[in-house]
Amino acid sequence: MSCPDTPQDLEGERQELAQLIAHFAPDEGISESSINGLALFRSSQPSPITHTLYRPALCIIAQGQKVVRLEDDAFCYDPLHYLVASVTLPVTGQVTLASPEQPYLSLRLDIDPGEIGKLIAEAGPVGVPSRGNGRGLYVERLDAPLLDAVLRLLRLLDSPRDIAMLAPLVQREILYRLLCSPQGQVLRDIANADSQTHRVTRAIDWLNQNFNEPLRIEDLARVASLSPSTLHHRFKAVTAMSPLQYQKQLRLQEARRLMLCENLEVSAAGYRVGYESPSQFSREYSRLFGAPPLRDLARLRNAG
Repeated sequence: MSCPDTPQDLEGERQELAQLIAHFAPDEGISESSINGLALFRSSQPSPITHTLYRPALCIIAQGQKVVRLEDDAFCYDPLHYLVASVTLPVTGQVTLASPEQPYLSLRLDIDPGEIGKLIAEAGPVGVPSRGNGRGLYVERLDAPLLDAVLRLLRLLDSPRDIAMLAPLVQREILYRLLCSPQGQVLRDIANADSQTHRVTRAIDWLNQNFNEPLRIEDLARVASLSPSTLHHRFKAVTAMSPLQYQKQLRLQEARRLMLCENLEVSAAGYRVGYESPSQFSREYSRLFGAPPLRDLARLRNAG
């Protein structure tokens, strides 16, 4: 049985990864790369708690630390651990370790469940162990084969003409490494049309496309081809929240974006995302973001 990689074993590769991200993400915030689905991130100071929507992706930190919260679950990761979101989830994120001298440097690589399905169909069973609680978000220890594949992907940024041919091959290898990891079953389940997790992802996709519509659990259960009780149980296992709580977070995050980025008035934003009662909208907004809409927006604009 092989021994797990130690921090010393990975230090050289981690340093190279940090150098590559620093080079290709010279500015604060998110930098989209020339590789489809790959984004880089830099922050020179710890961040406030940020509400966001995580779509299926692999997140790796080369320098610094971050904590992501999904309801009451906290997922802390650093250069020795990576984070995977297997489904779309409303979360909060906070960079907890960063400085101008040692900025937080990370990458996000989108995960296409369809590509996972193709890989499983062609490669057959890959012997993924079964571990974890079925959450659609998890943290796992980074190992040398996965880090090596990620490094080779980023090195392609120095060879733009090779990206179209080689990047898909390396991305495929990265998916394979994730499937073979201790929590690979989580990814395998989202690609398996017969699994309850895959059916829950259909419900999640429907909610993301129709969050402003009234929600009836019976209708959502039909979309997922599950009974209402099974849907509720499995949905909460994957997302840590009920379908109604999930919809509420989608609505409130979108309303915040509409007010902040499109200058919609409070009542208009609430109505746009499906709220008929302005008082209910303000009450639930305050509960999620810690302040009523106008005060929250003033705070965000002053911070920016």
